[in-house]
Amino acid sequence: MLEHESGAMRLCRAIGMEGLAWSLRRLHCPVARSALVLEVGSGGNPYPRANVLLDAYENTRERHWVPLKTDRPTVLGFAENLPFRDQAFDFVIASHVLEHSAHPQSFLAELQRVAAAGYIEVPHALMERMNPYRDHRLEIACREGRLIIRKKPRWVVDETLLELYEERAKALIAGKLIPAHPFAFHVRYYWEGKIEFTVLNPEQDAGWTPARETPADGARQGASFGIKQRLLDLLRPWLSQRSRNRNVDLLSLMRCSACHGPALRRAQTGLQCADCDARYPVRNGIPVMNPEILPLATEPTER
Repeated sequence: MLEHESGAMRLCRAIGMEGLAWSLRRLHCPVARSALVLEVGSGGNPYPRANVLLDAYENTRERHWVPLKTDRPTVLGFAENLPFRDQAFDFVIASHVLEHSAHPQSFLAELQRVAAAGYIEVPHALMERMNPYRDHRLEIACREGRLIIRKKPRWVVDETLLELYEERAKALIAGKLIPAHPFAFHVRYYWEGKIEFTVLNPEQDAGWTPARETPADGARQGASFGIKQRLLDLLRPWLSQRSRNRNVDLLSLMRCSACHGPALRRAQTGLQCADCDARYPVRNGIPVMNPEILPLATEPTER
């Protein structure tokens, strides 16, 4: 069984330092040093233990325009159609990305296809209902080891609750309660072999267009955010498997996003599939495997 918390995390929680325990969770990856780890939706702050990174876009408001980190092998692609071969990885991390998907069945099927085990972290459905994000398409809870997923018909599900929350309780809950007790307001889910999940309303279309946002909206992070990011940039190389990451044979792990064949090869302008002749550009050393229209993986209604 995978350990959900490190010894340092348990100690911090026991002495009332839950905020520090929450920060330390990003250093906890319960696999052997030899395990090959993929992070899906790695964004601007990838987990140190990840060996290979995947994100959908170089620049996006969904991570508040924070620049994409590419300090190890990186691929651009969609989580619902991962450009990697079956069981290419020992472990996959998906932290604060599942809730962005309009197709959770495909997303979770793909995690299980490419890895033997993994970790999923999302805001709890309660926090999402009270404090919604414009790009979050799902409300997710966990009951008895099973993810309970509800597709959102729009980014604000309960306008009355949101209005009351923002008027009376947001400063207290978002400003004090959630930072002091982050574990209570998030779902942390480890799995091996199989992800147990139920989508309560699979018929709901969650592919709506989010409310508009500009780069200026994402710039309101404040000076403390910038200082934290610079500190993380200094520490991350020392906490990751730098020498190993440099030697990862990325092409041997990948497959074609169009036909799903493994016969990708290097071409003059990027990568080319020997089976279907699909071509993918490589920008700044990063394979771009996310053309606008891609087939989704099979969508089981329940696992």
